Amino acid sequence: MPFSLATVLKLHTFLTLLLCLAGSAAAQPMAALERFGFDVIERVAQPRDHFVQGLQLHDGLLYLGTGLYGESRLLIYEFPAMKLRQSAALPETLFGEGVTRFGDRVYQLTWREGKILTYDAATLEAGSTHAINTEGWGITHDGRQLIYSDGSPRLRFLDPEDLSVQREVTVTLNGRALPRINELEYVDGAVWANVWQANQLVRIDPASGVVTAIADLRGILAPEDRRPDTDVLNGIAWDGEANTLWVTGKRWPWIYRIRLIPQRPGA
Repeated sequence: MPFSLATVLKLHTFLTLLLCLAGSAAAQPMAALERFGFDVIERVAQPRDHFVQGLQLHDGLLYLGTGLYGESRLLIYEFPAMKLRQSAALPETLFGEGVTRFGDRVYQLTWREGKILTYDAATLEAGSTHAINTEGWGITHDGRQLIYSDGSPRLRFLDPEDLSVQREVTVTLNGRALPRINELEYVDGAVWANVWQANQLVRIDPASGVVTAIADLRGILAPEDRRPDTDVLNGIAWDGEANTLWVTGKRWPWIYRIRLIPQRPGA
């Protein structure tokens, strides 16, 4: 049976993703690419209906964005107690994606609607809405600019006031453009990102777009914690006080605090 053009393009994108993560094309010296495993230090329960799209810790509060049409929300929890402090529902026509707090505002992407929503960080009162000409997937900031992904290999850097694009970089791994860059977190001068459907995080040099490290998180969610509606790994939050990452996924029962463990070459 002949394949449609859309099917062929999706297959090509997926194969490119696999080839990149496998490190098959060695344009980038392999010695420069760090690889990590992980240890789970602790876990915190969360509601299983959270289709997590964005995660950030700020001054003891967890900013969490969820997706799906008719179910998308922005929530603020006292963390790690997971006591709900504030909640804002998105209109049913919007599919919520990544979130980040920057200054006194929270920014939330939408998936296909071409919008960035803004809120008062303390009250979640809705502010202005800004248009973008791409999909929205993940968002973070470096203290000067917002950084967002759209599911492609591109990262865009925005002025936080007018949300105009200041520059763009292409994310590459072993010399190949790496697609499906999703949820983002800025940590110590680098951007960490979920790679959609790969159960891996990548560390990206924001100046060049080059991937400098891969963290393999396969197996973090135990088989007994999976249900038919359990979806992929998605959600990264940096705990600056403990120097550890919190990670979770869509409709996962837990948010995990992990320590990344360097792996020996060939291990």
